Amino acid sequence: MNEEYTRLDRMRYTKNTTSSRLAILAIVFDVLFFISLYKSDVGSYYYTILIGASIIYNLVFLLTAFLASEGVKNYQPVYSWVLVVLGVIQIARIFIYPMQAHGTQVGGAPVMGDAQFIRMIVYLVLSAVSLFASALINWQKSSALAKHNASLETAKA
Repeated sequence: MNEEYTRLDRMRYTKNTTSSRLAILAIVFDVLFFISLYKSDVGSYYYTILIGASIIYNLVFLLTAFLASEGVKNYQPVYSWVLVVLGVIQIARIFIYPMQAHGTQVGGAPVMGDAQFIRMIVYLVLSAVSLFASALINWQKSSALAKHNASLETAKA
């Protein structure tokens, strides 16, 4: 009991670095994804409004994920929901460019080869898994800390 109390009490003074680092890792995987996507130059296939929206989403994703990584450092449970939403969107992104471009040919050449397709899917899945893990760990730790703080308040009264 004493070790558990000490661990929980210590959380009041330390940062949630595990969740924060997992959110940063998700950002790294997203960066690898969009580098892989944007370096492709297959005619005018990527010159659409969809690529513009993808670029804007990537900027929003990077900013939001970084904000969430800072929020989970302080055990704020609301950022767990932000991370879950970002993770779901990362999974949904698999069905936008990678799936569409993999089966398309421009001028007889495939827009996206098998290796690039698999790599992009892996990046998005790893990004989503990192976000989900970060959210889960933050949710567990912030709940435990909130209960511990409530017990301290009860003990004062």
